[in-house]
Amino acid sequence: STGAKLDPAERPKIRWKGGEESSRTLAMAGEAGGGRPRDWLSMDETAAAFLSRSLSTRPPILLPPPLHRAPLRPGNVVEIAGPSGSGKSQLLLMSAVQCILPKEWEGVYFGGLGKAVMYIDLDCRFDVLRLAQILRKRIAACYGSVHPTNENFVTDGSKDKFHSFESTLFSDCMKRFLYVRCYNSSELVAALKSLKSQSEARSEVFGIGVYFLMLDRKTLSFQSITETVVQEIHKFLQLQPILVLVTKAPIYGEGITTSNDFQRGSLKHMSEDSTALRYPKREEERNGSCREYMPSAWQTFVTHRIKLQDLAQEAGFFSEQENEMLSVHTCEWVQPSLNSKEKFYIKDDGVGLIQ
Repeated sequence: STGAKLDPAERPKIRWKGGEESSRTLAMAGEAGGGRPRDWLSMDETAAAFLSRSLSTRPPILLPPPLHRAPLRPGNVVEIAGPSGSGKSQLLLMSAVQCILPKEWEGVYFGGLGKAVMYIDLDCRFDVLRLAQILRKRIAACYGSVHPTNENFVTDGSKDKFHSFESTLFSDCMKRFLYVRCYNSSELVAALKSLKSQSEARSEVFGIGVYFLMLDRKTLSFQSITETVVQEIHKFLQLQPILVLVTKAPIYGEGITTSNDFQRGSLKHMSEDSTALRYPKREEERNGSCREYMPSAWQTFVTHRIKLQDLAQEAGFFSEQENEMLSVHTCEWVQPSLNSKEKFYIKDDGVGLIQ
């Protein structure tokens, strides 16, 4: 700090002395570990072994279409954004069914995860009958692929056998679905703080903890407490990696709101959502883009983003299976950007892709 220069003769001594101390430190570390001083620097696994271990401890999660394009892993936070009626809640329900269904049950393959879901409803419009419908349809479809019905389905006892199979499996799956309704921000924070205890309780009773955390929320429903929400979820992710799925309505510029004159999903499964306030649309809203008004704490916390749209202005899709005209939606991966949009529609057993 005084600007004094060291004598050149002194410099080697200083470096030598530091090297001696470093060597002594390494020697002590080696003695403490029972090995050679530099053993900790040696390679203990190959890249292939590391990759295999990583995949086994945190296997990729493949969600149902149209969310199947980017493999996800426990620890990821996925934001699904879109206006009212674009299918956000429907995709959450499809993903929940995929999680609570087993991979296989009594010789029938379902391809599920057999894990628990915690579904936090901030919109107070959760439809348990719709969840049950998707789950029952999936069970029936997979069962029918192994045990096809015939003209003697009623008389030969196959019907009773199927009902017993479905009832048992349906009850087992619903035990893995934990529903929480929050009416305000304080209840949301309380629910997140209890996430660890809820997961431990599920693990003790059913042998599995929470694997998916879903937040179905209204616009700005927790903007004022975003940092607290992020902190609570982050703390749990450090203890137990899970997949987090959050829905969000887009927020436009000042004086602009989304027009809720879209139909909520298909004509059959969703009722029309009427809103008293309707404002003129700007070009940015007509193009389906939106500005990000969530705090930076949330923006940096999210690892994946998906944008949904309801193509109400286009002709519907006629489904032969449903025998009716269904509204069309689009799904686009924004983060990571896949530069593609997929069209889909809502049907009885979930979601169908339009090729």
